[in-house]
Amino acid sequence: MVADIAYLQQTQQEIAQLEQLFARQRSAYRAHPMPSAEQRVQWLNSLAELISSERESLIKAISADFSNRSADETILAEIMPSLHAIHYSAKRVKKWMKPSRRSVGLAFMPAAAKVVYQPVGVVGVIVPWNYPLYLAMGPLIGALAAGNRVMIKMSESTPATAALVKNLLARIFPEDLVCVVLGEVELGVAFSKLPFDHLLFTGATSVGKHVMRAAAENLTPVTLELGGKSPAIVSANVPLSDAAERIAFGKTLNAGQTCVAPDYVLVPKDRVDGFVAAYKEVVQRFLPTLKDNPDYTAVINERQLARLKSYVADAESKGAQVIPLYAEGQGRRLPHTLLLNVNDEMKVMQDEIFGPLLPVIPYDKLEDALAFINERDRPLALYYFGYDKAEQQRVLERTHSGGVCLNDTMLHVAQDDMPFGGVGPSGMGHYHGHEGFKTFSHAKSTFIKQRYNAARMIYPPYGKAIQKLVYKLFVR
Repeated sequence: MVADIAYLQQTQQEIAQLEQLFARQRSAYRAHPMPSAEQRVQWLNSLAELISSERESLIKAISADFSNRSADETILAEIMPSLHAIHYSAKRVKKWMKPSRRSVGLAFMPAAAKVVYQPVGVVGVIVPWNYPLYLAMGPLIGALAAGNRVMIKMSESTPATAALVKNLLARIFPEDLVCVVLGEVELGVAFSKLPFDHLLFTGATSVGKHVMRAAAENLTPVTLELGGKSPAIVSANVPLSDAAERIAFGKTLNAGQTCVAPDYVLVPKDRVDGFVAAYKEVVQRFLPTLKDNPDYTAVINERQLARLKSYVADAESKGAQVIPLYAEGQGRRLPHTLLLNVNDEMKVMQDEIFGPLLPVIPYDKLEDALAFINERDRPLALYYFGYDKAEQQRVLERTHSGGVCLNDTMLHVAQDDMPFGGVGPSGMGHYHGHEGFKTFSHAKSTFIKQRYNAARMIYPPYGKAIQKLVYKLFVR
């Protein structure tokens, strides 16, 4: 009882501090509402230098949170894309900031029109545990490029990384510009209730609904980066070695704990055995052993490990064929596993897997595979493997997803010149690159007229000859 009261008091104190931080950031924004391009570039360059210089400490902290995270995966999927995004934005922010000229109708001349891109103010970012650096840096880069103040709520599931990111960012940014918030679920709930000028959440669809509900109380605009069950389609003619290798890369990276990881694979019925053999060969080539292999990333925590094991047990009890690709696990290193003969009654086909389990589902013809996908929630990503361009176009036109890769997995996310986001249950809004700048900017329409005012011709009283002439010329 005493411990509960102490915890409650501590939480209340943390929430009060959170509200004070928000008030300081809002005050700082009002004092400097339009940072120059030079200032924004300096912020971004400082961030790049920090990430580069602290690369090893970031790798170690992330690995500690996972119990083992491949150092190369952290470089490839977190550090490298963060640095690329910074350099891309820093090079272009001055151009992005320029007002966009718009046309004025002849009836309203003489006048000018433009769209001015103004920082929205204070941006909130809620970070998940699966890519704790990149999914903090990506929104931060876009928000800083747009000239905003930023508050970041790190995941309680990655305490070592969260503490390090907080300390590192405090070295280069004052708290009224960028601050990192640490705390448990209750603090995350309080964070989502703050009256931000924009809130970006990355995480589970179920949690995204709560975040959106909290934001609605303040009419806070939201960007939701969720997930869902991203399918991969293997065509009737693509070499199985090509498809298996590229799907395996997407599924083995971070042990499948990626929002755009292939969640299940649709394979022509007569090619299932060949795909299983090819996939098994590739995974075991990528990761020859599980035990003590530094390249084999672990599941983030015991709760997630138990969830994934329960999916396998549930599927097996309901008739699935379970094909583990390794004899046994080690600690939280769960063996990559294929599942055949799955159905919609199994949890593995109901929820986003977010781990190294891959159901393989047979289909007769492409239209059946597309129908299977379209009967379900729209996913964050869709992957098609086949070199027939007409068939590629058919897949693009007849499915909805946040993004698509043809003959690859996940790499569309790393393209800074393309927006990233979901659709429907897999999210709303988008960011990255120029789209990130626009997401965190208010596009303010500005109509400009100087001394001469031709509009006086249409002022009341109505019925004047000049008004009749205007109507004759412009009302058609």
